[in-house]
Amino acid sequence: MPELRQLRYFLVLAEELSFTRASARLMIAQQSLSQQITALERILRVKLFDRDARGTTLTEIGALFVPEARAVTDRAEEAVAVVGRALRGEVGTLRLAFLTTVANHLLPPVVRAVRHHLPDLHLATESTSIAPLVQGVLGGHYDVGFTRTPLVPGLRSRTLATEPVCAVLPEGHPLARRAELNLADLADEPWVMTPRSSWEPWHRVYEEQFREAGFLPNIVQEEAGVQSLLGLVAAGLGVTRLACSAASLRRTGVVFIPLTGAYAHTEMVWLPGNTAPALHRLLDVVTALAATTDLTRTG
Repeated sequence: MPELRQLRYFLVLAEELSFTRASARLMIAQQSLSQQITALERILRVKLFDRDARGTTLTEIGALFVPEARAVTDRAEEAVAVVGRALRGEVGTLRLAFLTTVANHLLPPVVRAVRHHLPDLHLATESTSIAPLVQGVLGGHYDVGFTRTPLVPGLRSRTLATEPVCAVLPEGHPLARRAELNLADLADEPWVMTPRSSWEPWHRVYEEQFREAGFLPNIVQEEAGVQSLLGLVAAGLGVTRLACSAASLRRTGVVFIPLTGAYAHTEMVWLPGNTAPALHRLLDVVTALAATTDLTRTG
């Protein structure tokens, strides 16, 4: 089997048709070039060049071999280039998981930014709830997750956005015209909330905040999905609390009012042991995006 070096030597000689010029171009001794061409002819069992006092010319078979040899060397160069791009994180596939409540406004700008800066990086995206998202990142099913705090140990994270938490009230509620509310203002209201089993870390924080406000909520119904919670509030069944960006999920029947001193953080999370160059290029692109864009108001 010919070596790539021999094919490159052959192609240069085929272009120059002079051992003197070809060896100078290749920066090797003329004798070495002659030896390599002879070795190539021996491997192929054909004569590629005619050499006489008048100079060097390609044989008929040599001329036919030129495009074939060039295709092999070009493909080898392409393969080397792909490896280099992979090392720079410019190609490959990354699996991204978006928490359902942030996907509506976060997924479009993230995907657009990555495709703009890394057009050959393939993204597989999925919208999911918090528990499978975290377990998916921990288990290596997802490379990056976009979610809300608090989470669990074992993940690296970077804050992308911070936004107010809002009380969500039915339209026409007596407090619906207020510019801001304290959590204590809602002590006597019926509440609709996600079940504790949906994500224990969130509910521990909620309980602390309710206790600080001087009450525990009267939960009249639990629903795992934010859309369902908004529907129940619109139906007048109770009130709830959500990041203010959730207002983009329902435009009618509910009112969002900021809660004093309450904030939600959107995080980008990944496994600390994941050293894939493409992952870290994506992290850089999304971090730069977050520095210049309000990711709670895009989409």
